[in-house]
This record gives sequence, C-alpha cells and structure tokens, in this order.
Amino acid sequence: MSASRLPSRFVNREVTLPLIVDDRGTLQVAAADVSKLLRTVGARWLHLVEAGEQVLDEDTVAALTIELAKLADRIDVACIAHSSGAP
Repeated sequence: MSASRLPSRFVNREVTLPLIVDDRGTLQVAAADVSKLLRTVGARWLHLVEAGEQVLDEDTVAALTIELAKLADRIDVACIAHSSGAP
C-alpha cells in the first residue's frame, strides 16, 4: 500500500503559530490561532481547486473544508462559553 502525497508545490508554505509554555512546562497554543489555521487551510485548498488544480477532487476538498470550518466554529464557541463563564 502506498501513501498519497501532494506535490511539493502544495506543501511548500510554512505556517507559524505562537507557542507559549506555562510555568509547569505545558505547551500552549492560542485557540484563536488554531481556529484561524483551520480556516486558512480550508481556504487555501478551495483556492487551489478554483485555480483548476487537476489533482484535487473538488467534492473532497469541499467536504474537508466544511469539516475544518465546523471544528474551528466548535473551538470558537467553546472559548466564548469558557470566557463568559457558561457551564
């Protein structure tokens, strides 16, 4: 069984997230940065499909982008609920 890989022109972009280590040494990433990253990945995939990139299946990209947006929305809602003191 062989693994599918995107051609290097799809993966040559670097993403940087600010990382914070708390006083116990636990690595932290801001939730807003994670949800933004999820939405950015989806938007980039859609851009590639719209540009006519033949190796990407439009339906698969659309489905994955929707799922990434849903996950980002859940992260945002959880953070709003946490910061407002909701149970």
